Amino acid sequence: MTETVSGATGTGTGLKIERVFSTEGVHPYDEITWERRDVVQTNWKTGDTVFEQRGVEFPDFWSVNASTIVTTKYFRGAVGTDVREWSLKQLIDRVVKTYTKAGTDHGYFRTEADAEVFEHELTWLLAHQYFSFNSPVWFNVGTPSPQQVSACFILSVDDSMDSILNWYKEEGFIFKGGSGAGLNLSRIRSSKELLSSGGTASGPVSFMRGADASAGTIKSGGATRRAAKMVVLDVDHPDIEEFVQTKAREEDKIRALRDAGFDMDLGGADITSVQYQNANNSVRVSDEFMRAVEDGTEFGLRARKTHEVIETVDARDLFRKIAQAAWECADPGLQYDDTINDWHTNPETGRITASNPCSEYMSLDNSSCNLASLNLLKFLKDDDTFDGELFAKAVEFIITAMDISICFADFPTESIGQTTRDYRQLGIGYANLGALLMAMGLGYDSDGGRAMAASITSLMTGQSYKRSAELAAIVGPYHGYARNADAHNRVMRKHQAANDAVRSVHLADTQVHKLATQAWADVVKLGETNGFRNAQASVLAPTGTIGFMMDCDTTGIEPDFSLVKFKKLVGGGSMQIVNQTIPRALTKLGYDEELVEAIVAYIAEHGHVIDAPGLKTEHYEIFDTAMGARSLAPMGHVRMMAACQPFLSGAISKTVNLPETATVEDIEDIYLQSWKLGLKATAVYRDNCKVGQPLADGGGKAKKDAADAAAAVEAAETKVVEKVVYQPTRKRLPKSRTSRTTSFTVGGAEGYMTSGAHDDGELGEVFLKLGKQGSTLAGVMDAFSIAVSIGLQYGVPLETYVSKFTNLRFEPAGLTDDPDVRMAQSIMDYIFRRLALDYLPYESRQALGIYSADERQRYLETGSYEPVEETGSPSELMDSTATTPTVEPVEAELVETKDTHGGDQREVPAHAAKEAHTSAELLEKITGTAVDSPLCFTCGTKMRPAGSCYVCEGCGSTSGCS
Repeated sequence: MTETVSGATGTGTGLKIERVFSTEGVHPYDEITWERRDVVQTNWKTGDTVFEQRGVEFPDFWSVNASTIVTTKYFRGAVGTDVREWSLKQLIDRVVKTYTKAGTDHGYFRTEADAEVFEHELTWLLAHQYFSFNSPVWFNVGTPSPQQVSACFILSVDDSMDSILNWYKEEGFIFKGGSGAGLNLSRIRSSKELLSSGGTASGPVSFMRGADASAGTIKSGGATRRAAKMVVLDVDHPDIEEFVQTKAREEDKIRALRDAGFDMDLGGADITSVQYQNANNSVRVSDEFMRAVEDGTEFGLRARKTHEVIETVDARDLFRKIAQAAWECADPGLQYDDTINDWHTNPETGRITASNPCSEYMSLDNSSCNLASLNLLKFLKDDDTFDGELFAKAVEFIITAMDISICFADFPTESIGQTTRDYRQLGIGYANLGALLMAMGLGYDSDGGRAMAASITSLMTGQSYKRSAELAAIVGPYHGYARNADAHNRVMRKHQAANDAVRSVHLADTQVHKLATQAWADVVKLGETNGFRNAQASVLAPTGTIGFMMDCDTTGIEPDFSLVKFKKLVGGGSMQIVNQTIPRALTKLGYDEELVEAIVAYIAEHGHVIDAPGLKTEHYEIFDTAMGARSLAPMGHVRMMAACQPFLSGAISKTVNLPETATVEDIEDIYLQSWKLGLKATAVYRDNCKVGQPLADGGGKAKKDAADAAAAVEAAETKVVEKVVYQPTRKRLPKSRTSRTTSFTVGGAEGYMTSGAHDDGELGEVFLKLGKQGSTLAGVMDAFSIAVSIGLQYGVPLETYVSKFTNLRFEPAGLTDDPDVRMAQSIMDYIFRRLALDYLPYESRQALGIYSADERQRYLETGSYEPVEETGSPSELMDSTATTPTVEPVEAELVETKDTHGGDQREVPAHAAKEAHTSAELLEKITGTAVDSPLCFTCGTKMRPAGSCYVCEGCGSTSGCS
């Protein structure tokens, strides 16, 4: 795609840019159909309008959610004034033209024509949602504000009061700019050591309180997003046990205050009295410590000044305390020090001691990293293979742009600016991996899924370093390269060796792996000649807000959150849809159109694929998700991270999800296996482990727990004085009753059903007869019919039978001759669906997700299954029909949701979405289980996990991710 001149390092004449994505002679904007939209954002809880801007301009293929988030988060200028941005064109031009000018000014391009091609290519990629820069780029570049482009910062603090107070100040400025920071407190003397004055030091944990309060204050007043921070302490620090237990002890405080009647929900009036809640805590463990855990030996804690052992502890006991605290409150996570520094390209400059808040950026102290992420699903071809060549070309453009940004970027402190300019750390990554694997028919926790992910990650980083070496030939290597050349090239060879160890599973990943192998060969060769422009190239960030900007189904390296999604409509309102990659995956797996339709309808109703009609059990794993009935096993998350980690300069922002029933031993095993598998960092989250985590109703779980406990005590004190026996009464059918006989065919098997009803129309008996049956089966069916009939007459609700016997799966199964029930998983499945349609009221069937053919057709026409109540004159009926408010938005949505990747996005029943406002709330409604996520401070909806952070689908607010 591009050419560089060969020769001495830094003496090139610029890049020759070849056009790949855009069309010569046509501006990228002219290839797009643009439309105007109104963005009005309300708080779901209060009903207040929190944002309004009408007439904004976006491509017609951008979703309402994407345009809403970009308008509210990234458009600059005061709302309601002439200086306010109103078009995506203005936003992209503001950024891309700044990058192109800086590239020209600093000698990156051979000619002005090359600069223009670069501008068009970058514009095309952004407008078509192929990638996105991290949020600070959109906030700041091309505005009068400081040109801060980095989202990730690492600070340092020494053992002096001046340094500690400076830490507070620097962290505050970073939070004010909408970014996050991390640092290691291990240089600060412990509370078991003496000060030079003779007194006892207070220890690092005491200083964490002040920093936490500062972060909480700035978070409340921030204009862009919440503060995010990471605090790290080495495992050999004498105060390590106090550090490990800080947040767990605060959870105990929350419980005590909650039980005393205080409002301790996240965002509650009294939660601010709790400390250490604004930071992620991580313990930096060494190989020495982990081996001591394995061997069951003692481990020494060392003084900070003299490094002598001042206390010994049982390694397993300390490891158990770490896991116990993580079990109680999800903190601390682990960072594996020796693994991190073994992959460090700049050890002669200094060790890596800390990370950014989400643990993906790991580099020198007082440094920063700007991020960008590619949308992997955009590179899936029509034949369901990954276009590695096109992906590699996109990576080259993006890495070039990211490096150019350092030339003009501003930084919050001079020391951070100097380190970043000297080492030029970049963080290219990707989003939509989970959706890509599903669309390709690959399970997330499978050898094929891991091989595909590893090959893509290897190609991305290999191509990035190849471009970095090419840039070094033109504009010179990074300033710190000379002193670290041997170490940098050693790490390149380690990446190459890891790539050689990848074992391909399918033709698709074999093709990508072949490209990666060539890229790493070029990296090693070019690097030895030219050096490298960048000390680091890649990370896997959580891609929170920018994931929505790109209309991604999944964030970062994450699997799909759930199979059903919540989507906003053009013209207002929302609806429930099945994830757009599912129909494509089913088609890829060989299912015909009718089966795909039936499976999608089943997923819409149940939120999972278990017992879906016609779906083979061996294909279940492809549709496993982070939450729900078929959620991934914890080690599935760990294995995927281990597959990708050897091909990243930094690490991975990800949390390993565990069920509420997980044990402390389970967490110990995850931490131990993560170390053995070569991860750089691991964080865990056990469902419902945090007391202050609110449910979607905003409140009451804590108070309900207390009330339930009080009720239990009261019940225990109540004396039973008599025994009451309840006995059901049989309601017999009249001698002469109304009945109906239904003939049916299920999967080619014929049968007849006769159902009799009471005078009030309530079902009272069922008789079944199957064609061509033997005497044994006939007897079983007669006995079953009698049992069900007696149960109905003794008061067992028909709804109970329907819920128990629908989706029961056995042969014969398949297509039926009943237009109301197109597919059945068994004869019992068909019979009780038919009985529900014949005898249950609409409201009861709606709750069970059972609709007639007329109702499904009505939904397609009006957006509602519910029958129109025919009262009044014909003219009144006509008027009421004509003004039905749901028609226009649904029609607009049907146009908008056309899948640009080749398949149709399937709309599904909206009954579960009536009270939900995000996918997290929708999943709760469908499955009846809680999603442990905080409520959005901006719009009041439940956020969903994104890496080790949370992101709001309604407004794009995040808890600190890029």
